[in-house]
Amino acid sequence: MAEYGIKDLEILSGIKAHTIRIWEKRYNLIAPNRTDTQIRKYTDEELRELLSISILYNNQVKISKIADMTPRERYEKVNELRTKTANNNEQKLILSLIDLDEISFKNIIQNSIDEIGLESTFTTVLIPFLDRIGVMYIVGSINPAQEHFISTLIRQKIIAEIDKLEIPSSNEAPILLYLPEHEWHELSLLFYQFTLRKKGINTVYFGQSLPYDSLIESIHFLKPKAILTSWLTAIEEQFIIDYFNQLKKEIGSTLIIAGGYQINLHYSKINNNVNQIKSLDDLIANIS
Repeated sequence: MAEYGIKDLEILSGIKAHTIRIWEKRYNLIAPNRTDTQIRKYTDEELRELLSISILYNNQVKISKIADMTPRERYEKVNELRTKTANNNEQKLILSLIDLDEISFKNIIQNSIDEIGLESTFTTVLIPFLDRIGVMYIVGSINPAQEHFISTLIRQKIIAEIDKLEIPSSNEAPILLYLPEHEWHELSLLFYQFTLRKKGINTVYFGQSLPYDSLIESIHFLKPKAILTSWLTAIEEQFIIDYFNQLKKEIGSTLIIAGGYQINLHYSKINNNVNQIKSLDDLIANIS
C-alpha cells in the first residue's frame, strides 16, 4: 500500500491542498493518518475517495451533497459519469488504472476519440494522464504491472487507429521511425506514426529497441528522406553525444529528427546533428 502526502493528492486529483484540508475539517470526507510531527499521510483508498469526490464535484455536484453520500453511493454516481467525456477524464482514467478496469478505460478513450479525434485525445487527455502516472510511479502508488497494463491499452488503441488508415504510396522516400536499443517507451513514436500516416506521408515503422547496425543497414537500403526517433529512458550524456555524432557521420545529409525527455535535456550538446521536436507542429514543420 502506498502513502501520499497532501501535495501528492493535489497533483493527482487536481484539488488544491487548501481545499482538501477544508473538506477534511468541514465535512470529514477524508481522515488521513498523521505522523508524529502531524504531517498528513493518505492511503490508496483515500486517494480513490478523493478522485471520486473530484469527479462528482467537477460535474456540478455540490460538496455538501457529496458529503451526505455513503462511499457506495459516491461510487455508483461516479459510474454513471465515467463513460461521459468531460474535463475530468484524467481522474476517471486514474481510477481505471487503480482498479485495473479495462472496460472503463477503453470507453473513456474511445468516447474522446469519437468526439475530438485521436490527435486531440493524445495531447489533451493522454499526455496529462501519463504525466500523472509518472508522479504516481515516483511516489510508489503504482507498480510496474499497473504501468504496463495501462501503457499496453493505450498502445493497442493507437495501433487500432493506425490500422484504419490507408497505407501511403511508396513512390516517395519514406520517413523511418525507430527507437534505439535501450528504449522501449513506444507511445510517442506510435503517435508520430499515426500523425504522418494520416497526412498521407510514406513511413516505415521499426518500433522498439532497434540495433544500431540494423538501423544503418536499413537507412542505406531504404534511403529515407528523414529518420525519426524518441528517447525517454535515462542514459549518460556522453552516450547520446557519441551516438548522434556517429549516426550523422554514417548517414550524411539524411535528416535526423528526435524528441523525448533525454533529447530535450541534452539538446545543447547534439543540436548540430539533430532537429528537435517538442510538439506536433514541430514534427510537421521538420517534415515539410
